[in-house]
Amino acid sequence: MFLNFRKADSRWMRDRVYQALADRFGEGEFFKSGESIPAGADFAEILRRQAAECELMLVLIGTSWLDACGDDGARLLDRTHDWVRVEIATALKAGNRVVPVLLGDGTMLPEASALPLEIAELGRLQFLRVPETHLAEELDRLCTAVGTLLPDIGCGSAVGTAAAAESAVTMTAHVSGGGSAYQAARDQTIRLA
Repeated sequence: MFLNFRKADSRWMRDRVYQALADRFGEGEFFKSGESIPAGADFAEILRRQAAECELMLVLIGTSWLDACGDDGARLLDRTHDWVRVEIATALKAGNRVVPVLLGDGTMLPEASALPLEIAELGRLQFLRVPETHLAEELDRLCTAVGTLLPDIGCGSAVGTAAAAESAVTMTAHVSGGGSAYQAARDQTIRLA
């Protein structure tokens, strides 16, 4: 799964979506540019390859996504080298499933006519919404929808990070006759020496 987003757009909401997906499926199950590209790597080549090879791209769209402008006042999406645009175009061209995710109650899906031609299809795709009201429930609903679209996610089908690649054991110990019991939560690991 590939998370496509504009850094300056709806950051608080984007961070909550990222955390909910990581908590449910594990960080190694999705590609997020700031988290998944190692220092010194050719980010342009990696971004294009990951966008072309992903099974699912979630395009996180907040209220300023469509009209975000650069320092020169030009709309970012109108630049052929805008990474949000390049990633979406690459995934669409590869025939990958692309799902717009509208962040917040008031965010609307951009109309195809408002988008550059190479990503105009995005404006015709069925979207998911994560409204601010009842956020925890809505994030759970998003994760459930992603799990439906990618039934094998979280089952080791994706290449994980180095930490995820290590053998991890999650366990519950029940101690009779006194002592302590420890239970690892979903995001904790007990390493046996």
